[in-house]
Amino acid sequence: MRATIFALPLLLSATPLCAQTPVPQIPPAAVDKVANTLDAVTDAIMSLPVGRLQAAIDGRAPTAAEQQMTVRDLEARKDPEFESKLHRHIAEARPMVRQSIRAVNDAIPQMVEGLQQVSRSLQRATANLPDPSYPKR
Repeated sequence: MRATIFALPLLLSATPLCAQTPVPQIPPAAVDKVANTLDAVTDAIMSLPVGRLQAAIDGRAPTAAEQQMTVRDLEARKDPEFESKLHRHIAEARPMVRQSIRAVNDAIPQMVEGLQQVSRSLQRATANLPDPSYPKR
């Protein structure tokens, strides 16, 4: 009973959040911003110098060439087309992300309606609970 009394204000305070009428939507332009940011972050990571770290792991002093070595250089040794393939994969993901955002935007109104129904059910269920501040007999 005490747990219900303490949880009741929390449940009722969440009700106005669920009852808001404007339904938020994720703008499709956000996909392009995310993809562009991912491209920029990828370029930054590819430019990280790692030659000194590799020499330290090997337990030796880095050579002059290793001091300038980046992630880009390491990956280019394995696959000369690595960077272009990576950026191509990011570009190819944009349509899938757009489709996912459309699906989320279509589902948001239904989720909000479900939350509103839960809120109304909680209000009905807690409407007849005794007032904890009412004196006991």
